[in-house]
Amino acid sequence: MGSKKLRRVGLSQELCDRLSRHQIVTCRDFLCLSPLELMKMTGLSYRGVHELLCMVSRACAPQMQTAYGIKTQRSAALSPAFLPTTLSALDEALHGGVACGSLTEITGPPGCGKTQFCIMMSILATLPIDMGGLEGAVVYIDTEAAFSAERLVEIAESRFPSYFNNEDKLLLTSSNVHLYRELSCDEVLQRVESLEEEIISKGVKLVIIDSVASVVRKEFDTQLQGNMRERNKFLAREAASLKYLAEEFSIPLMFFSDARDQSWLPDDWALLAHQGAVAVLVSRRAGRKDAMEKAHAVICRLNNRVKIVFL
Repeated sequence: MGSKKLRRVGLSQELCDRLSRHQIVTCRDFLCLSPLELMKMTGLSYRGVHELLCMVSRACAPQMQTAYGIKTQRSAALSPAFLPTTLSALDEALHGGVACGSLTEITGPPGCGKTQFCIMMSILATLPIDMGGLEGAVVYIDTEAAFSAERLVEIAESRFPSYFNNEDKLLLTSSNVHLYRELSCDEVLQRVESLEEEIISKGVKLVIIDSVASVVRKEFDTQLQGNMRERNKFLAREAASLKYLAEEFSIPLMFFSDARDQSWLPDDWALLAHQGAVAVLVSRRAGRKDAMEKAHAVICRLNNRVKIVFL
């Protein structure tokens, strides 16, 4: 991917430092320059610059894989295949939980419990593997200023009282959830495209975006000519980056959106049914403690993407 840092593609540290002084840090930055510009910055000959261009291009271009190779790679992976939600009916419908290495979309009307579900999943990802967690850090991108650290502590103590029985464990979990408040499409996209190094350095095992729809709705009025094209372009670029991160690091990546108007559901269901999607309706018991547990979840599986609709 173009956001990959140059120091990760085999360039010498001296050359990376020289390029960084010109704000050339990623493969995209490098490949946007002409050979003449690169010759001036690096002091190399045309032949040397051409070799670098080939090296950087190969490093960020998608590699060809066979179906057998993908299957073998996934079978040999030591990391967990799912992050359980600890909600038994939902885990059963998802065949184990939220899948690692794929994107999961959670959508529903405002106030139905999507953010609470996000916070709960953040806690679960930090838990030890023998408790069903991923024993890693979480990147939480908050576009609505809805995240609450106090609520995270409350949920942790309520759902896992025997584990979170002292301040040290609560401190460790809360320190492993890295929150970024990004309030525009450009900020969200820049954050997503710069996550690769952070996932490696911090041991990130879950990425959450809450929510994609809010920034898109604020910036793109689909009634204006050309806005739909720009909106789709932004979403396609973001989706490509998210899919790359999920597959490259075999981590679950969850993003949230609001269903402000649910009239789209029947049409979407007709399309999904036509394309052979599988739909499962999961009922949760009524209760006020957790909005998630009084919702109905509709799980649609299509093209390695899961959509959970809270009704």
